[in-house]
Amino acid sequence: MLTYQDYADPDGAATRGPVASARRQTLGDLPRRSAVRYPDKEAIIDGPTRLTFAQFDAQIDLAAAALHAAGLRQGDRLLLFSHNCWQFPVMIFAAARRGIIAVPVNYMLGPAEIAYLIDHSEAAAIVAEDALAATADAALAQATAAMRLKVAISFELDAAPDGWTGFDEWIASDHPAPPEVVVGDEDPVRIMYTSGTESRPKGVLLSSRSLLWQYTSCIVSGGMEARDREVHALPLYHCAQLDNFLSTDIFLGATSVILRRPDPEQILRAIERERISNLFCPPTIWTALLQSPTFGTTDLSTLRKAYYGASAMPVEVLNTLQARLPDIRFWNFYGQTEMASLATALDPEDQRLYPGSAGLPVLNVETRIVDADDRPAPVGQVGEIVHRSPHAALGYYRDPAKTAEAFRGGWFHSGDLGYFAPSGHLYVVDRIKDMIKTGGENVASREVEEVLYSHPRVSEAAVFGVDHPDWIEMVVAVVVARPGDELDPREVIRYCRARLAGYKTPKQIVIADELPKTASGKILKRELRRLYADAGQNAAHGRLATS
Repeated sequence: MLTYQDYADPDGAATRGPVASARRQTLGDLPRRSAVRYPDKEAIIDGPTRLTFAQFDAQIDLAAAALHAAGLRQGDRLLLFSHNCWQFPVMIFAAARRGIIAVPVNYMLGPAEIAYLIDHSEAAAIVAEDALAATADAALAQATAAMRLKVAISFELDAAPDGWTGFDEWIASDHPAPPEVVVGDEDPVRIMYTSGTESRPKGVLLSSRSLLWQYTSCIVSGGMEARDREVHALPLYHCAQLDNFLSTDIFLGATSVILRRPDPEQILRAIERERISNLFCPPTIWTALLQSPTFGTTDLSTLRKAYYGASAMPVEVLNTLQARLPDIRFWNFYGQTEMASLATALDPEDQRLYPGSAGLPVLNVETRIVDADDRPAPVGQVGEIVHRSPHAALGYYRDPAKTAEAFRGGWFHSGDLGYFAPSGHLYVVDRIKDMIKTGGENVASREVEEVLYSHPRVSEAAVFGVDHPDWIEMVVAVVVARPGDELDPREVIRYCRARLAGYKTPKQIVIADELPKTASGKILKRELRRLYADAGQNAAHGRLATS
């Protein structure tokens, strides 16, 4: 059988030299191509900083030259440790342009956690905001990796902290243009660390091929256009905001407005001030926007496209959003970091037809439901959600055993349980680890949460299982009341009992002022399990607390 190598490339020129250069399409190329198409169009807005695509691309070139001058070479790892800012995407694309692997880090982590990431990734450099420099230094004191470069982005201080180089000074240095490097489609350009619900976070290794195929799926499935203007308020260290939205905007030539953090009032002001058309938020932030005292008085007339994801959107919350924002089209994006990160999407036209669905597999993804033996499950049967796609990661960095387990059989195993409806729409039931086993029955926490969210005085809810000596696990719910309302735990239990089987009804309702969350808006059930670990034992001995 003849191959391309046989009849067109006998000397391997397509994998090296001028042919490879002519065929190149990698992450680092995207800003330059948008700058050619839209040189004078605003690319990035961050407070008083407004960069056109030409200016943004020029900053990337300066940062790339500075990285080379500091001794960083292709394959080295660069930690990014900062709240959202224009410098963040500059460093993401500058690293990719040099074949350096960017490692975004959760800015809520402590020194010991960061020290682990430094050593596991074998990072050679770090760019951090000044307010986090002390945390970074404490982490470096515990780490064993040798750090060759420390650059501080100035948010609060007039000068860089001791031992750090200021970002503005560093990037403005007159470094010569570095020699060009050939970055292949499958060369790693990013390590995204998972949130660490297990003993240690896993480093998801992504290539340009993973990311660019995923961007194409986002654009097609999400109705994205070059004329869009989008707010980016969720953390850029997280793949959802960085790769579903910010990078797709840069790819397309759309305008991005960056906010430091997802503060509802700042988001609303930015929509009005910058005439925003697109907004992504997880359900917890959409709920906070609805409850903002300025929601009803903010001019949202330019907002046309709304996206939700990162965790399940309660149907009642979505119904409220659609009622209060009737002219806005909503999309549900579902996926995992290992899918770079989009896997399925629910279109605006299907929101009311298939409430609670994660939608259909996107353009470049094939999705299945498999049983415990990894055999395809029939329509309607719950099993594990698995995917096959060029989006998929290269594997887990320095962890071949977990890579082999997650990608067994040639499919990525998501760890989520779900089923397909006859229409082909995917419904996500729960995380495998969040399925509650009580009294010999399985309870999907999401099903109970949907009932709680339908309660007229419940603002937020989280359902989880805790150990129980007789039932294996006991169903517990922590709920937050709507502003100005009060909740009676006994009344909430009666409300659930009228709508759920007895074994699904929470045995304990805890009324809380707020739920613990990650910076990306996900509810931290592992923290709730820790806080209420004794609830099952207390219930068994008649000491059940309800608030």
